[in-house]
Amino acid sequence: MIAHKVTLHLKPGRVAEFTQIIETAIIPLLRKQQGFHDEIAFVVPDGTDAVSVSLWDQQTHADAYRRGAYPAVLKALAGVLEGTPKVRTYEVSNSTFHRLIARNTI
Repeated sequence: MIAHKVTLHLKPGRVAEFTQIIETAIIPLLRKQQGFHDEIAFVVPDGTDAVSVSLWDQQTHADAYRRGAYPAVLKALAGVLEGTPKVRTYEVSNSTFHRLIARNTI
């Protein structure tokens, strides 16, 4: 399983709009993507920064989303963001949300 972590800097006073966009535009888009499992968004208490984590079956699905639908996500969020979001990719090693088969690292 693959996780994409997106770190975002929000414009002042835009948390409510950010969460609304995630709920009404981005999550429905993600649910249409092959291999998508889950989306979790976090906002710091002062509302200046957010982190979004999406979980994917495999790297090829996450890559296809990033090439295809991710530009539409950036466009939807353009009015609430300052700067460019930073994306990092991780391999999920443990999760209480999903049953994972331990990867053989030997």
